[in-house]
Amino acid sequence: MSQPVFSGEVILRPTFAPRPGISHVLFDFDGTLSLIRQGWPEIMVPMFTEVLPPLDGESEADRQRLAFEDIMRLNGKQTIYQMMQLADRIRERGGEPREPLWYKHEYLRRLDERIADRAKGLKAGTIPPDDLLVFGASGLMENLQRRGLTLYLASGTDEPFVKREAELLGLTRYFGKHIYGAQDDYKSFSKKMVIDRLLSENNIQGEQLLSFGDGYVEIENTKQVGGLAVAVASDEANNGSGRMDEWKRDRLTGVGADVIIPDFRDAAPLLELILGQ
Repeated sequence: MSQPVFSGEVILRPTFAPRPGISHVLFDFDGTLSLIRQGWPEIMVPMFTEVLPPLDGESEADRQRLAFEDIMRLNGKQTIYQMMQLADRIRERGGEPREPLWYKHEYLRRLDERIADRAKGLKAGTIPPDDLLVFGASGLMENLQRRGLTLYLASGTDEPFVKREAELLGLTRYFGKHIYGAQDDYKSFSKKMVIDRLLSENNIQGEQLLSFGDGYVEIENTKQVGGLAVAVASDEANNGSGRMDEWKRDRLTGVGADVIIPDFRDAAPLLELILGQ
C-alpha cells in the first residue's frame, strides 16, 4: 500500500501498523475535539497557587510551576483527581485542605465565568461550531460516520457539561447515547471502565479499537487493551496553526501513542492509511 500524502506533520511511531479491522472509535473531548474550555489551565493553576502554603524561600513562580506539573500530569483523568492532588500538597506543606469536591466546584465556577460567552455564542449562532472545534474535526467525524464505525466519547469533564457542550458543537449526532463523563461519585467512572464496557458490550477485541486523545489516560488505556492510539497534540490557543504542542507531543509519545498529529487536517489520508479505502 502506498504511503498517503500528508499536508501537515504526522508522526508514525514504530508501533504503528494499519488496522483495517477497526470497528469502534473512542474520543476524548476537551482539547481533542472541543475548544470550549480552551485556557482551563489558566484558571486552575492560579487557583492552586493561591491556596498552596509557600515553603521557605519558595517564590510564587515556583508554586505555579509545581501546580502546573501536578495538573498536567493528571490531565485526561477526572478533574477530581487534580483536586485530590491539591489537597495532598496542602497537607504535606502543613496546611488544612478543604474537601477535594469543594475545590472542584470552585474551579468549575471560575471556569464557567470564563467560557460563558463561548457557550452563549454557540447557542445564539453567533459563533460557528467549527470555531470551537479542533481544526478538521468535522471532516473527521463525517468520514468515520460514512465508514459505519461506532463512536464513543469519554471525558474527564463532568457528564452534564460534556453532553451540553457536545450538543452545542453539533457532535451529539455522531455519538448518540455513547457520551460519558465524570461523576461526583468519581469511583463510578473512568475511561478504562468505558473501554472495558465498550469491548464487552460489543463483543470485540482491543485490536478493533481506535482512539483519539490529547491526554495520557485514553492513550495509555487504549494501548493496554491492544488498541491503536492517535495522540492529538493540539495547539489549543492557536487552533489551525498546524503546530504540535511540544509538552503534549512528548508526554503522549512517552505513554505509547502510535500516531501523533497536531489536529485533523490530514484526517482523510490518515484514516485511509489506518482503515483502508
